Amino acid sequence: MLKVAVGSDDTYPVASFISRYLKSKGFKVIELGSLEKGVPVPWPSVGFEVGEYVARGDALFGVVICYTGTGVSIAANKVKGVRAALCVDAQTARGARLWNNANVLAISARLTSEELAKEIIDSWLSVTEPDPSELGNIKMIEVRESKT
Repeated sequence: MLKVAVGSDDTYPVASFISRYLKSKGFKVIELGSLEKGVPVPWPSVGFEVGEYVARGDALFGVVICYTGTGVSIAANKVKGVRAALCVDAQTARGARLWNNANVLAISARLTSEELAKEIIDSWLSVTEPDPSELGNIKMIEVRESKT
């Protein structure tokens, strides 16, 4: 069963929904942050922890949620090997996977309804390989990251 790391900095209803929705899609969900603890946790900790699961290969991809989605995205991107993308709509999520080979999806709890979360996740899941024409650009990011 494919594992996905999902973390939130607070007990947002949409975070719980995303966890349930991914489970309904057949994923084993590793719940982190407030999904695991039931209380608010610092958003950097959530981004780091989800990012580390993905970077180690313990999760196929990650989903991070905070009020705007920005903080957890920034934190996740500090983990070597993570390409987190803040996505507020389905087309952005699809493009993040297709053109940027993103491996962590960042979502705003403030802006995202359950219906929109379904659309974003379904678009994210619709892409399993990056666009071959973007492999050179993706490699540029990997080379730069290896120098840090």
